[in-house]
Amino acid sequence: MSVELIPEELPEEGKRLPLWDHVGELRDRLINCAIALFLATACGYFLRFRLWELAKRPLAGAVPSMLSPFAYTDLAEPFISMMRLSFWASVFVISPYLFYQVWAFVRPALRERERLMATTFTSVTSACFVLGAVFAYFIVFPVLAHLLIDEAVRAGLRPNLKPTEYLNLFLCVVVGTGVSFEAPVLFYFLARFGLVTSGAMLRYWRESTVAILAASAFLTPGDLIATTVMFGGVLLALYFVSTGVVWLVERSVPPSEI
Repeated sequence: MSVELIPEELPEEGKRLPLWDHVGELRDRLINCAIALFLATACGYFLRFRLWELAKRPLAGAVPSMLSPFAYTDLAEPFISMMRLSFWASVFVISPYLFYQVWAFVRPALRERERLMATTFTSVTSACFVLGAVFAYFIVFPVLAHLLIDEAVRAGLRPNLKPTEYLNLFLCVVVGTGVSFEAPVLFYFLARFGLVTSGAMLRYWRESTVAILAASAFLTPGDLIATTVMFGGVLLALYFVSTGVVWLVERSVPPSEI
């Protein structure tokens, strides 16, 4: 007597899944991200002092070498600062895995042709995030730090920075720029679905500039005008880059074919 194995039932193409199936899928993806972040943060904490040296390096050119600009007033502040730094360093390192989890969650809702873009999506989004963070680390933040320290020196003030406050600004600039560099990817998908056009983006660039500056003022910590203007300039440049991406999509893949 032979026993027939019943093949596993596969979901039909275009079949709607129950709401709780989507919730369960989202839960599994979030758990995967949480476990990965926990393990990466634990590994990063063992390298916390090297990470702290890397975080201070962009400030080295703006502060005289004979001064020690950092001091703490809360006993738990150094530990909390090192943990935060370890966490965000882990986000930077495992960002390809996190972006893949995002893709894996939205993949069932896509067409078969679009599902084959998993590798491209993960690679491009990861590259944009890393490129933005590197750009902020080597260019944006050193220029900003030099500008702010120079203003303090001219006023006769001596640096006595708190690690938490420094990391607030450092992480906001580096991580915020990395996330902002995802704008071309976002506008690529908006153009693919016909939700934006390059003509409309160019037509309303003045209104977009005002909105970008307002968002930059809201997102940057404190009331530093220099931070707002610099971050707003980066966002405005990315807006025009995204306009070019939308223009290329319009020339290559008309929305009607999606």
